[in-house]
Amino acid sequence: MASEVALAAAILRGVPGHIRSDNGPEFIATAVRTWIAAVGARCAFIEPGSPWENGYCESFNSKLRDELLNGEIFYSLAEARIVIGSWRQHYNAVA
Repeated sequence: MASEVALAAAILRGVPGHIRSDNGPEFIATAVRTWIAAVGARCAFIEPGSPWENGYCESFNSKLRDELLNGEIFYSLAEARIVIGSWRQHYNAVA
């Protein structure tokens, strides 16, 4: 799902030179790094223990955890897509 959104953004706006992220497991996963390389971008990880290097990402990750993930248990991928999609729409409209 995330790769589909990223691919759509790359088609619309062009492939970025690099994708900056923290060193969390979702961004160091082989599948994600392979996809980033396949579209011609590079990974740019922030230094561990330096969240100020990417404040927007850290703020979003914190809100996602606090407002959604800590209070949910997903029993299926379909349920996760619906609940997270609803939260995403709210986050983009309110935050």
